[in-house]
Amino acid sequence: MGDRSIIPLPTSPYTLSIVLIGVSHPGNLGAVCRSMLNYGFVGLKLVNPQCLPDNIEARNRAKHAGRVLDGCTIHDTLEDATAGASVVIGSSGKREIGAKTNFRHFVYPWEMADRLSSFDGHVCLVFGEEGKGMSTEDLGKCDYLVTLPTWEGYPIANLSHAVNTCVYELHRSRVLSRQGREPGIPDVVPLERSIQPELKQVLKQTVRELADALPGNDERRQSFGQSLTRSIMRSMPTQGEATRMIGGLLDATTAIQYVQGNEAWRSQRRRKMSREEE
Repeated sequence: MGDRSIIPLPTSPYTLSIVLIGVSHPGNLGAVCRSMLNYGFVGLKLVNPQCLPDNIEARNRAKHAGRVLDGCTIHDTLEDATAGASVVIGSSGKREIGAKTNFRHFVYPWEMADRLSSFDGHVCLVFGEEGKGMSTEDLGKCDYLVTLPTWEGYPIANLSHAVNTCVYELHRSRVLSRQGREPGIPDVVPLERSIQPELKQVLKQTVRELADALPGNDERRQSFGQSLTRSIMRSMPTQGEATRMIGGLLDATTAIQYVQGNEAWRSQRRRKMSREEE
């Protein structure tokens, strides 16, 4: 189980509320809350729910996302739940077939995230009841519609899966633009995979020295060095990964020299290398 950090929620220029119409399965309700908090969202509105936020199964499924259930609000109508929203986005897996689209004009989740990335206002993202989805009447009350890129042979996704996909895309957009720039989105997994030119030269030099220590003819050693260098560089290692590889390659070179009786293992043994002068 992953550790949980005591950090603030990520920020967005918009405020997001997930609106669930007629949710009936406590497990789905809890799973929705877990997905929401996984991606840093806590605003939840329930319209005529068939299961309530204090349902024990919903609480168990939500795990540590009980705060979402604690803060959710219950409404009689979709109009009440979305009152004051700057934009209302409906969702559906039922898509029109044919050259002309008369009513169900959709965007994909990543298009929605792109449109909202600089949007300043209250956003309501609405999902329909399990097994039924949003009615045509409720879809007509929305400003625009989003659909998942599901396979047409089985297009209707589970409610919690649909919510998860949408909040993932919204948070992905925040990570790509602001990771490491605010406390709520720490720089945990580096987005930049390049290494500094100086360290790259040291890494290549280390590979050359390992290749030179191998038994066999010059062609074999040269081929090995080129193949290993290209394999490493195709992986686009980070600074830390490159540094650890350099240490391991140095140890491998030293071990080969020792086995060969090459005294260079003793006189040139080192844990660090500096770039060769051109």
